[in-house]
Amino acid sequence: MSEPSTPEHSNAGPPWVARLVEAEPRVPLMGPYMVYLALMFAIDYLPKDVIWRHTAIVLHIIGAGWATLLVRNHWPPLGKFKLHYAIVVGLFAAWMWVAGQHWLESITIGGVNLGGTLSFGSSFPFVTVESLDPANIKDIAAEFPTSGDFWTHVILKITRAVTLVPIVEELFWRGFILRAFIHWDRFETVQLGQFGWFAFIGSSLLSVVQHPANWGVSIACWMLFNGLFYITKSLRCLILTHAVTNLALYIYVVRAKDWQFW
Repeated sequence: MSEPSTPEHSNAGPPWVARLVEAEPRVPLMGPYMVYLALMFAIDYLPKDVIWRHTAIVLHIIGAGWATLLVRNHWPPLGKFKLHYAIVVGLFAAWMWVAGQHWLESITIGGVNLGGTLSFGSSFPFVTVESLDPANIKDIAAEFPTSGDFWTHVILKITRAVTLVPIVEELFWRGFILRAFIHWDRFETVQLGQFGWFAFIGSSLLSVVQHPANWGVSIACWMLFNGLFYITKSLRCLILTHAVTNLALYIYVVRAKDWQFW
């Protein structure tokens, strides 16, 4: 039987963090993502003027980034970056996200457009697909009074997407969920990159909760990322891959003004 993954750093950090992790081993991998989501919902209540929109992203990065740094000494070994894998797979994932979504939008079955948004009703886990209305896609650039305000927003959002987001999401999805689906109560005994069909398919399907508007390509992208993780067994590689994907996707969005992906 393989030995469980042990933390990469010997310094446990603040004592209260060490006690929290001892009581709940899931915190180092789940915590940053949970804080990220909580702050994302919280900033929805801030004023919607330009200054506050910029400030909200900065506060989001600082708050979730601080939570991430607090538990970094309790992460398992993250592996190597494997730059060649990250660039190739990251760019392919960005292309697949856009091309796949537009392809699904071209398919309608029984009056349901496959590129629509999943709607989770009271009968969950049963879901419906609501067709995408192009009229509801906002021109993000038009929401800002000056080009300077717009580009500040673009830079801040891309910064968050290529720094904070890949870390918190990969810690949660590949670092925790893939292992928890194999052994929930003792996930830490499961080696990083250990394959299981339930984990592979289940985590991919679960990703639609995070991306209901792009549910089809979300499943495909998660399968791609899961497959890369099984090959490399490296969270660093997946973090970098995720960052490349987000950077390429947002560059495309800004250049093509395809705002549905923003």
